[in-house]
Amino acid sequence: MRPPTARRLRVAAGLVLAVAVTVTAACGGPTASDPGASHTTQLDRRLHDLLPKPVRDRGVLRVGTDASYAPMSSFGPGGLTIVGMEPDLGVQIGDLLGVRLQFVNVDFAQLREKVVRGELDLAISAMTDTPERARSADFVDYFRAGTSIVVQRGNPAGITALGDLCGKVVAVESGTTQVDLLARTQRNCVSRRIVVRTYPTNSDALVQLRTGRAVAVLNDYPPAVFLVNDPRTRSQYQLASDLQYEPGLYGVAVAKSQPGLRAAVQGALEQLLRKGGYTEVLDRWHVQEGAVRQITINSSR
Repeated sequence: MRPPTARRLRVAAGLVLAVAVTVTAACGGPTASDPGASHTTQLDRRLHDLLPKPVRDRGVLRVGTDASYAPMSSFGPGGLTIVGMEPDLGVQIGDLLGVRLQFVNVDFAQLREKVVRGELDLAISAMTDTPERARSADFVDYFRAGTSIVVQRGNPAGITALGDLCGKVVAVESGTTQVDLLARTQRNCVSRRIVVRTYPTNSDALVQLRTGRAVAVLNDYPPAVFLVNDPRTRSQYQLASDLQYEPGLYGVAVAKSQPGLRAAVQGALEQLLRKGGYTEVLDRWHVQEGAVRQITINSSR
């Protein structure tokens, strides 16, 4: 099999945490839009009517996210409120649909299964739309990103590419596409295999890197750039290179049994993309490079 593809993208300078919106906390607090946001959205009755009746009746969409992946979704100061690009986008979607998006923290590996079983209505969590995942759930694709290699500041192990990971310990969040990428990379390790250690959250994996028990962590590009630019973490981490491996589309996961909900989410995102709300949210969180030109369904197929 050919080695993973890569593309070079400029690393955004000065990426900082912007607490731009307060959304429902994992323990269930109220949702409030960012008072500084300039873009406002209004209820679209046609899209609202596409929602399943139970959702319309309770006025809430239950959304799972892994809140360890800033700037996409993470806990804000105090550790109770989930903030990020995805919760901000959720506020805009909710305004159009006439419901509240209630974000709750869930281990990434459990998100899709909870959507399929109906325990969650949606998963919005930097989840790459892949053929394997699309067999069990539908994906409304809204963002594009690839994988970056994060190393300790100073890069003591001299990692510059995936091939340099052979024979070394790499920490990664379980259930992510990075696990699959490492498995494919193993085929190019002739005599020394990568020692892959998986953890429930990205934060857990980063602890391994920070304490020297792993030489690298594989992250999606936006969280990787956030780590190396945020004042709280930039002294600890850097990118091994400016390569972005196997770029793919993030998708909102929806159960295949809910075509109306899928259409409502797609319609809301299309409106936000067309009218500027989408761009405003990405600009606020400094992730403009991941913008898509159209909202698609199951584009990995």
